[in-house]
Amino acid sequence: MRVFKFENSRIQKFKIKHNLKYSIMELPFAESWKIKMVEPIRKSTREERAKWLEEAHNNVFMLKSDHVYIDLLTDSGTGAMSDRQWSAMMMGDESYGGARSFYHMKDTITEITGFNYVIPTHQGRAAENVLFSYLVKPGMVVPGNAHFDTTKGHIESRKAFAIDVTIPEAKDTQLELPFKGNVSLELLEKVLKENKGKVPFMVLTVTNNTVGGQPVSMKNIRETCELCHKYGVPVNMDSARFVENAYFIKTREEGYADKTIAEIAKEMFSYADSMTMSAKKDGLVNMGGFIATNKKEWYEGAKLFCIPFEGFLTYGGMNGRDMDALAVGLKENCEFDMVETRIKQVKYLADKLDEYGIPYQRPAGGHAIFVDADKILVNVPKEEFPAQTLTCELYLEAGIRACEIGYMLADRDPVTRENRFGGLDFVRLCIPRRVYTNNHMDVIAAALKNVYDRRDTITHGVRITWEAELMRHFTVQLERIK
Repeated sequence: MRVFKFENSRIQKFKIKHNLKYSIMELPFAESWKIKMVEPIRKSTREERAKWLEEAHNNVFMLKSDHVYIDLLTDSGTGAMSDRQWSAMMMGDESYGGARSFYHMKDTITEITGFNYVIPTHQGRAAENVLFSYLVKPGMVVPGNAHFDTTKGHIESRKAFAIDVTIPEAKDTQLELPFKGNVSLELLEKVLKENKGKVPFMVLTVTNNTVGGQPVSMKNIRETCELCHKYGVPVNMDSARFVENAYFIKTREEGYADKTIAEIAKEMFSYADSMTMSAKKDGLVNMGGFIATNKKEWYEGAKLFCIPFEGFLTYGGMNGRDMDALAVGLKENCEFDMVETRIKQVKYLADKLDEYGIPYQRPAGGHAIFVDADKILVNVPKEEFPAQTLTCELYLEAGIRACEIGYMLADRDPVTRENRFGGLDFVRLCIPRRVYTNNHMDVIAAALKNVYDRRDTITHGVRITWEAELMRHFTVQLERIK
């Protein structure tokens, strides 16, 4: 353990007063929680993993969870709930209409976001489906800072177009920028000018998942919303990880160091017109989501789709017990110590990868490390999907299940049906909340280093043998190219 010598006057005066000759050791960072329950996980042999991966058609989504040692597929619904949340679940009201649990959740959402109209859904993509069913029509254009897979899918399935307006610097994975998820105001205004009357809303994702869990600054949020409103375009905030975004604003943006996470979040939402949320992320629950807005017209329109798609307005696809757990989880995650513990574990893994020289989207994001597969598997052509290949190799190496966020996820162009190779090709190491220890992070880093060290021997990737027309990465079938 390193010993830090402090030179500030307060500590020096303390040492002189008490005649201290020794250095004062800075206490290391530790988690803001302790473990109350454990779940055994099984290791496996490489031979077993090779068999299981082949049976899954080289698609890690199709692996059985029992065949995975460390699961980094997603942070969505995979986190551990607190004792306070489990206690709240016992109070769940399962009434079909007017459930007490709904009002607990609704009041908490309104308190945190400032939005008065709330529609519960079973998860984030359901929230998108309900809202977009009302708002998105064929031929429309929806700009956003790197739409995630389901967001883009819900737009393109309605014969509309999702246009990326993220800052160009986000594509340089080795460039250190504090707010790499920012919207390019120039690109956004170009889209708004060229598509007047065809833009139902803009999607502002905080943090920006597709470019590496990168935050959006408060300044950029404010200016983005002002620009959209200038053109009469509302802003919907994809808020799955709004707490993590607020943390980065607090720690990186001038003027916010003394503000609480809740205060920062409130300001973020004040500029937008609505939000959709997968509560399975920063809500700290295993299932749930919602739409929230102050636009009564949107609320009334979305209601019509909530009832047939999700359920009645006071449960919308969620159990009462889940709504009570979410009410607790949202407040719990707005505690600084809680979110700091989460961010620092991601940073711990990033530091290990730095030691080994493994390239990833810099700086480390809020919920995951996005490994730059294009810079690792340089001998694998893009047509053979380097990130998907690296995902398979990592599983074979140590039973670690990651997620491709790259050329496979990008799907085909809805018009030309050609593969979209213009973006980034990442392997996302997505860290569940309050689940794994730093020992697990050490295993992940070591396994990735082993693959990295033999990268020159990997000269071929995978080819598609079957794919769905939309959001193919979930169910795609692949074969390794020999």
